[in-house]
Amino acid sequence: MIKANNPNLKSWVEVPAHSDFPIQNLPFGIFKTRYLAPVAGVAIGNHVLDLVYLHENGYFDGLGLPVGLFNQKYLNDFLSLGKSRARDVRERISELLQQDNDELQANRAAREIALIPMEEVQMQMPVRIGNYTDFYSSEEHATNVGTMFRDPKNALLPNWKYLPVAYHGRASSIVVSGTPIHRPKGQIKLPDAELPIFCPSRKLDFELEMAFITCGETKLGSSISTKDAEDHIFGFVLFNDWSARDIQNWEYVPLGPFLGKNFGSTISPWIVTMDALEPYRAKGPEQFPHVLPYLAVDGEKNFDVMLEVLIQPDKGETTSVCRSNFKYMYWNVNQQLVHHTINGCNIQDGDLYASGTISGASPGSFGSMLELSWNGQRPLHLTNGVERKFIEDGDTIVMKGHCEKEGVRIGFGECKGKILPAL
Repeated sequence: MIKANNPNLKSWVEVPAHSDFPIQNLPFGIFKTRYLAPVAGVAIGNHVLDLVYLHENGYFDGLGLPVGLFNQKYLNDFLSLGKSRARDVRERISELLQQDNDELQANRAAREIALIPMEEVQMQMPVRIGNYTDFYSSEEHATNVGTMFRDPKNALLPNWKYLPVAYHGRASSIVVSGTPIHRPKGQIKLPDAELPIFCPSRKLDFELEMAFITCGETKLGSSISTKDAEDHIFGFVLFNDWSARDIQNWEYVPLGPFLGKNFGSTISPWIVTMDALEPYRAKGPEQFPHVLPYLAVDGEKNFDVMLEVLIQPDKGETTSVCRSNFKYMYWNVNQQLVHHTINGCNIQDGDLYASGTISGASPGSFGSMLELSWNGQRPLHLTNGVERKFIEDGDTIVMKGHCEKEGVRIGFGECKGKILPAL
């Protein structure tokens, strides 16, 4: 058992009830304040722990960490040290924050500098994302989309149950939670029109996803096995893969998504480590037909993360429109990473791999407006009589996620973005 995951641990830092960030979590992120340039921190309750201060003042002595490791605007160099070194740092932070440890607790001056209230910080992109891949790994989502746009009897294409389908997306347009997104423009072709037109998207959508971030670079030509895959998965964030369905529908044949996807994606700012999620492993769906040997895994590789999507119209009330779960994924993260590298593709520190839309079996668990409104045929009814077929200008989409077991709640914070009119 990882010591920092002990459900009996208590911190001397006050952690409110139902907080996403108890001592058993300790996610990593990058923050800045009025006085601090972007630096690395860890969330605990309603505070951020300044890792630069801890490192420079000897609290990490003995761990052999490079000078200036946390005094950077991204966590990539930290990730490059590998998962075992990150585990050592998380364990040491856990020790410092435990209620019976006086090292930091008894030093009032150090405590007041190192612990910063969350309302005083501005969260930043946690990593410099060099490469981004988006999978398509929810059987329910793929079946819904295939039913809508193809033959319902053959909703899944022949390859879907043999490999984790994916495409390479645009890394430069991934933004941190709270960053607004302008409605994209592009070509669309109306059903009764002979020619396409150029205009702002009329079918703007969210996609409820999670994403993992890699550590431990590999060489071009090498592959990762299912046995070693988790050594390269540092942690997870919530992910909103904004989608312009009408632009995508016109452009995606024969090469797949382009302008319908690359205008923006939003991530939550805190990376919840895979170590912190260890107690929340879950069995995934039965895979049939049997996967090819290189994709075979042993044990529980899915995670029981409860997910929710809320819509808030401009100056309106917030409505919950979706409740889903990460454990529904047909293809798990180990298989996704293994398949990604089986042809010799190398991975880099800070690469991001999104799950694809996470939908469950019931309509209330569908992870996109495309499914929730069935491509606009069944409008959603929000609070105060507001209806939505797709996302309108001024709407804010909020995604949340957490695990809960033995009285411990591990959360991800918010993945939040507001849609502004097209430029």
